[in-house]
Amino acid sequence: MHSRLIVMSLICEVIRMGSGGVQKQSAHRDTSEDCRSCLECSRDNGCVRCPERLFLFLQRDGMSHHGTCLHACPAGHYGQRGKDINRCMKCRSLDCEQCFSRDFCTKCKPGFQLHKGKCLSRCPEGTFAHQSDCLEDCLLAPLGDWSEWSVCLRDGATCGFRWGKQTRTRGGGQRTPEEKTASLCPSHSETQRCRMKKKCPT
Repeated sequence: MHSRLIVMSLICEVIRMGSGGVQKQSAHRDTSEDCRSCLECSRDNGCVRCPERLFLFLQRDGMSHHGTCLHACPAGHYGQRGKDINRCMKCRSLDCEQCFSRDFCTKCKPGFQLHKGKCLSRCPEGTFAHQSDCLEDCLLAPLGDWSEWSVCLRDGATCGFRWGKQTRTRGGGQRTPEEKTASLCPSHSETQRCRMKKKCPT
């Protein structure tokens, strides 16, 4: 009976010491700078679980990863919301500074142009560079008024039989000095059929 009491008191002492150690450790966890915004934190790996609205950002630190809870993901990453945890995921392209998803870039690093979610070293055919984007249409300035129709031509001559063609064009309208970039707004033209007014002399 006496030995049983000794064993029980030893067990109680161990539990009391253990709980004191746990309290100490969790107190360190709460006050540690790395763990301030975490719900769960590891001394070796930083944040393991974040509050609902924050994103867990894992940074490689040698062979291990170190976690931080952030309101917004850093450059080259995007925020992916999940059922259990929100994570910062890396953009696939190294030329991408900000992305909406792994493969859709929204801002490129300097020296690259953004076109349909991709970062390119030069704009594709049919588009033109403006600041850091490739634009397909003249979005900056309204187009000017149409010119008068040209004379009616058939095979390059002003005379001929029946029908010829005539064209008219319009360029960019009034633009600010910032918008006056070389070939910023391509000119537009249209063609229509016209009746030839005179026959060519034989």
